[in-house]
Amino acid sequence: MTSQNFAPPFSKTSQGELAGKRDRLKDILGEMDSALVAFSGGVDSTLLLYLASEDLGGKVVAVTANSEIFSRKEVSQAVELAKKAGVKHRLVESGELNNENFLSNPSNRCYYCKKEIFSGLWKLAREEGCRYLLDGANVGDLDDFRPGIQAVQELDIKSPLQEAGLTKEEIRELSRWHRLPTADKPSMACLASRIPYGRRIIKEELKQVEATEEYLQERGTGQVRVRHYGETARIEVMPEEMPRMLKDREKIVRKFKELGFVYVTLDLQGFRSGSMNETL
Repeated sequence: MTSQNFAPPFSKTSQGELAGKRDRLKDILGEMDSALVAFSGGVDSTLLLYLASEDLGGKVVAVTANSEIFSRKEVSQAVELAKKAGVKHRLVESGELNNENFLSNPSNRCYYCKKEIFSGLWKLAREEGCRYLLDGANVGDLDDFRPGIQAVQELDIKSPLQEAGLTKEEIRELSRWHRLPTADKPSMACLASRIPYGRRIIKEELKQVEATEEYLQERGTGQVRVRHYGETARIEVMPEEMPRMLKDREKIVRKFKELGFVYVTLDLQGFRSGSMNETL
């Protein structure tokens, strides 16, 4: 991952607007003397870590929470990305699966998860001598039901991408310009987000979700979610991928049944982030 002068190939209007947001982001980061970056290896946190390391150099530390609510593949990719970026990286165990408020899976589940994880990260930040703790939230996160934002505010976590006014697509565009390998990476969320509110979160079901999503990704599916309803799996993919899913339905159903599901359904609305919030 190498730095280049900023001159993205957009129209003059969009180029100027995005350049302004990028400059604002650089100003925000430049005002910090040291920072711990919550690093998932996704599109948002990778751009944040890359630009923070440009501005702060060795005064930036990346940290990835290691838990069964996160895909093993995603955690491994985060480790590799931090290594390639030449940034000090810490992998820490998080304790949300010992928190009954989280396990009971209320509609504000994310609040308890963020509170648990970021409280631990603040301890690590102090150990590392980092004055600021950063996350990769963007402005689009303000448009959905995101109870985790309350925990971020209570714990004084900084969200530089959001503060700079960057949307998800703008973050992808900046990532393409900087030639970051995550520019077109599908959006991810913790595996617990696949479990309907009110249904207790258990490790076995998280593993089922992880295994089925990984199977579909290995078959070439891009953006995917497998929502877990006990015996039933509800698959969300982009509309353009549905014909191939139906063509391969016998193989997919067979695999899902091997992994413990009885019924396998394809959501005709297709993938949409936060679909579980539609019941609220």
